[in-house]
Amino acid sequence: MGSATLQLASDLIARASVTPDDAGCQAMLIERLGAIGFECETMQFDDVTNLWARRGQERPLLAFAGHTDVVPPGPLEKWYSDPFVPEIRDGVLYGRGAADMKSSIAAMVTACERFVQQHPDHFGSIALLITSDEEGKAVNGTVRVIETLEARTEKIDWALIGEPSSHDRVGDVCKNGRRGSIGARLTIHGVQGHVAYPHKVDNPIHRAMPALHDLARHQWDQGNQFFPPTSLQISNINAGTGAHNVVPGHAEVLFNLRYSTEIDAGQIKETTRVILDKHELDYDIEWSISGYPFLTAEGELLRAAEQAIRQHTGLVTDLQTTGGTSDGRFIAPTGAQVLELGPVNDSIHKINEHVNVAELDTLSDIYQSILQTLLS
Repeated sequence: MGSATLQLASDLIARASVTPDDAGCQAMLIERLGAIGFECETMQFDDVTNLWARRGQERPLLAFAGHTDVVPPGPLEKWYSDPFVPEIRDGVLYGRGAADMKSSIAAMVTACERFVQQHPDHFGSIALLITSDEEGKAVNGTVRVIETLEARTEKIDWALIGEPSSHDRVGDVCKNGRRGSIGARLTIHGVQGHVAYPHKVDNPIHRAMPALHDLARHQWDQGNQFFPPTSLQISNINAGTGAHNVVPGHAEVLFNLRYSTEIDAGQIKETTRVILDKHELDYDIEWSISGYPFLTAEGELLRAAEQAIRQHTGLVTDLQTTGGTSDGRFIAPTGAQVLELGPVNDSIHKINEHVNVAELDTLSDIYQSILQTLLS
């Protein structure tokens, strides 16, 4: 079926590993990695399967990170072919997980195989951190593996995550950071009653609007070279009994901020409190943080990646921090340099997800050159 990377990517796609089911993908990886001297450790947390595979005991440690789980395929009748039967049409590989991110995992493995063959006594250590809990709740996956590694003082120096970062061609964009994500559930209390007696009610919707306007228009920061300004978006407003003649007793608002490294979660909470209190609201608020911002602005990993991309594609990669969260948010707080580099992301999570076949080997070559620069 073509190259070793294409074959392995196809074999992984053929396993219907809808989150959090690994569906045997990691067993395949263990067989391949064990054959080239990796010590493979399965970490099972509840229904999530994680793999920590390491070759070498010394630092520095370069860890490839990724996930074998995929999102559900959606309506099967809308796919041109079975999403779990890999198919190549016009130089394009189709299947769920083709771009996000089984092709990246295949490229990681084949890059390691070639590198180890050429450098059996390489400098430092190589690892793969693979989870089946990235597309789901992300509570028993990478975060738990990192907790385990930290508890035994096993430190990652460089983490290369295979998330689909590219826009038009592989390597044209790398993610050298991600914004933080903090969400709030705001409940504004009022007094329920008949709309015909406004003096006997306290409408929480009316009270909420000016405060929400101030929150939405507040300038949280200016951003910086790598991050756009912090943005607050109101995602849900819910109130009322369904009747047009009843003033509700409370209103519930959900909002989220994607925030830069120019501000922290504590500042966001305090500013929100000041704005809400200014409007003399009776309210409760619950906060949830799904990821802190991180940034790798410079370092050996970034330089090695830029050099490898230029070598194999001729491109000068564009460093970005856009998009949602990734498992890099669990690795970066350990002090590791973190970079996301993977295939084109145009079709991720869509019907007929796909990846360019020719770019699979390019991605594998880029990964191998990064290994070459850092560990040989």
